[in-house]
Amino acid sequence: MRSFPSKLLALVCGAATVLGCKSKEEPLPSPVPPTDSLHVASPDWRDQILYFVMTDRFANGDPSNDNQGAGEFDPANGAKYSGGDLKGLLEKLDYIQGLGATGVWITPPVANQWWDPLVNYGGYHGYWARNFTQVDPHMGTLEDYQRLSRGLHERGMYLVQDIVLNHMANCFRYTSYNPADVTAGVVLNRDAKPGCGPTQAPFDQWDPTNPAHRAAGAFHWTPTIDNYSERNQELNYQLADLDDLNTENPAVLAALKDSYNFWIREVGVDGFRVDTAFYVPQATFKDFLYSSDTQHPGVLVQARSLGKEGFLAFGEGFSSDNAFEDTATRKVASYMKDPATGEDLLPSMLNFPLYRTAGDVFARGRPTSELAHRLALSQTLFARPHLMPLFLDNHDVDRFLTGGSEAALRQGLLFMMTVPGIPVVYYGTEQGFTAQRGAMFREGVDSGGRDHFDTSAPLYALLREVTSLRKQHAVFRRGVPTVLRQNAARGGVFAYKMEGEGQVAFVIFNTSDEETLLDNLPTGLTDGSELKLLTSLGGGAGDAHVGRGGGLSLKLPARAARVYMPTGRGTPPPAETARITLTNTSGATVGGDFELSGTATGVATFKVVVDGALGTASTVTVNGDGTWRTVVSTAGMVDPNIQHALVAWAEEPQVFSGTLTFRVNRTFVTLLTHEDPANDDVGPEGRYHYPTDATWGENHQGDLRRVTVQGAGTVLKLALQTNRVTTVWSPQNGFDHVAFTVYIDVPGRTGLTVMPRQNASLPTGMDWDYHVRVHGWSNGLFNPIGASATEDGAPVSPTAAITVDQPTHTVSLTLPGELFGGLTHLSGVKVYVTTWDYDGGYRPLVPAAEQWKFWGGDGATDPLVLDDTPVLTVP
Repeated sequence: MRSFPSKLLALVCGAATVLGCKSKEEPLPSPVPPTDSLHVASPDWRDQILYFVMTDRFANGDPSNDNQGAGEFDPANGAKYSGGDLKGLLEKLDYIQGLGATGVWITPPVANQWWDPLVNYGGYHGYWARNFTQVDPHMGTLEDYQRLSRGLHERGMYLVQDIVLNHMANCFRYTSYNPADVTAGVVLNRDAKPGCGPTQAPFDQWDPTNPAHRAAGAFHWTPTIDNYSERNQELNYQLADLDDLNTENPAVLAALKDSYNFWIREVGVDGFRVDTAFYVPQATFKDFLYSSDTQHPGVLVQARSLGKEGFLAFGEGFSSDNAFEDTATRKVASYMKDPATGEDLLPSMLNFPLYRTAGDVFARGRPTSELAHRLALSQTLFARPHLMPLFLDNHDVDRFLTGGSEAALRQGLLFMMTVPGIPVVYYGTEQGFTAQRGAMFREGVDSGGRDHFDTSAPLYALLREVTSLRKQHAVFRRGVPTVLRQNAARGGVFAYKMEGEGQVAFVIFNTSDEETLLDNLPTGLTDGSELKLLTSLGGGAGDAHVGRGGGLSLKLPARAARVYMPTGRGTPPPAETARITLTNTSGATVGGDFELSGTATGVATFKVVVDGALGTASTVTVNGDGTWRTVVSTAGMVDPNIQHALVAWAEEPQVFSGTLTFRVNRTFVTLLTHEDPANDDVGPEGRYHYPTDATWGENHQGDLRRVTVQGAGTVLKLALQTNRVTTVWSPQNGFDHVAFTVYIDVPGRTGLTVMPRQNASLPTGMDWDYHVRVHGWSNGLFNPIGASATEDGAPVSPTAAITVDQPTHTVSLTLPGELFGGLTHLSGVKVYVTTWDYDGGYRPLVPAAEQWKFWGGDGATDPLVLDDTPVLTVP
């Protein structure tokens, strides 16, 4: 059994003598300038913060390489090259380092297929290789890349290169497939630019119609994946028509090792991010990383020979779990350590499961217990959690701000900087980007005609602050978290303690959009202990003191966060002068509102706070005999599996009752049902068609068949039945190839009629106060503030809860009762439902047939609506 490099293993144990690890480290020391700036020793990756750049979209240092004359360059077209390059990146290192990043991760700089006419898209991103050992002319030259490496190393920074083992460019595809005759049904991509087929051996043997190429077996002669849950397809079929490499072929694996060892040797790359790792067998990584073959050594072996003992390779496993599930998490873990043999595989993987749950909690308002579970699972299931890159968004998913507020993003960034892992900031996050792959430079696509390297931008300043916090306190880089408080019912308090390197810190969030009460957080400290505030989000922050029994109690503003560290000093708290008791017994299940009673001394009034929500807390007056009673509203509570908690609290003097827990078992009632005609998913004028790709086929995922509106209290549930629910692309929300956009009109409120980004307005007699947009990988809820024909409006949380009933082809959206504040029932609420599809934006509409676009209209002016309902009014 191969052993993992001992020094890299030590990164997660805090050994004092390995890679400069110290048992009690305070701020990071200034790096010593290297004597040979191309090759430097590996850092302790736990201490690094990466800035992820899509090179073509970042900075244009050499306009002369923008256009290679193949029709591939057009900064006005998001499918084509915009002009960013390696020289431009080098020129912006001050900007990146000023943010607090210590390393730069770039998309593949290798020679690429520039334009694929079969999909009408370009390879500006770098993942469609033609030659793994050449720099693409759009990116610059090998010398430019070496200058970038030296420029980073001379600053004490590091370089991570994106690499691909699974596939190359799309040079052949199948219109039909017969495994007994792989020459049948083949379409060769003859018009691809700059040419058809890789130029590097053995990958230049790519043509399935050529007997010699077939015999060489460098590729799998297979069609595109149509079932991502089937392991054989995942490993051996083409991902989105990209030619799938046969990595079990020794010649292929040797060439891959040689190719990527080239970049370590010639450029001094310090780490690799391995694209599409799930599509490569785990066994491939044993050879690719650790092979002792002197002619074709593994990349970690090659790196060690150049003094890079801790070379980092982390894989992309694009998969995540629903709340409290762990199937995807275990799959990610299986690429770090072989579950059968215990052998080490990739040193690290991107933490996709934590990305998903962090977005659900911070952006979409899910209960903080979901993040508590996911954070704990990351520590127990992953072999090396401190080496796993953490992220909030990237080039393959929606930007955080397309569905989350800036306040939520600020919380997510602070979270990322205070838990185990390597934080990754996707370029443009610090400038508030919403375009998934927009350019930072003014000539590039979606730049708005201006440069975006603004060091005074609010999010840039926030990142500078939180990266500094991480650097100054080793406990955030190397400590271990323990969750101290979570909310099982809703957004609200999420608090954890970080311990390690001889330090303790407390990190506290209020993920709710309303003021929240934190009561008696168990700190384990002595009464009256002083807590120094290290950083905060939201107003009213300052140093704090622990109360009686070692509990910390705080009133937290909406979207606030507090980070504290004990000083070792303290002042004993004053003697207790008041008391509140509850008569009710914990653990009951109720069917609706219920009476709460008890006694109180030393206070005249107090509040009953349910699930931490101060905004909806009721005020109770104590009777002359010291008794009291009140009714607890359960209007917005419907899930019998959720345990709610309440506490009675008087702010002055600071006194709490014990905590009462309860559950609510409420039944949804059908309020109306709309039967929608079949086969009317053709647009308002009957002209639209689905994309020609076979994954749409005759499925008609956007054809509404029935919409059922249900209610329980003021909770609204919409059951949207379509012709067919598909999961072709393993969507995290349980359905794909359709997006539902739902508009809600609340009685007594004034909203808007424009339908953002859909080239349309609502039917007569309705305006919207909220609109919901959900598809397989996103879930957004917006109010009309700032909304227009081109802007969604202000993000709202919590978003809709999504459930999918595959057998009945039904997607259900449950909207929380908080949205309908002021109502006692749902009568008069209006609902309007539309379908389309979404992929970083509503899927384009074009006049003529295309593989990945709807067709039959003008996407600039025609409504982006496949099917819709009438306005549905709750009786």
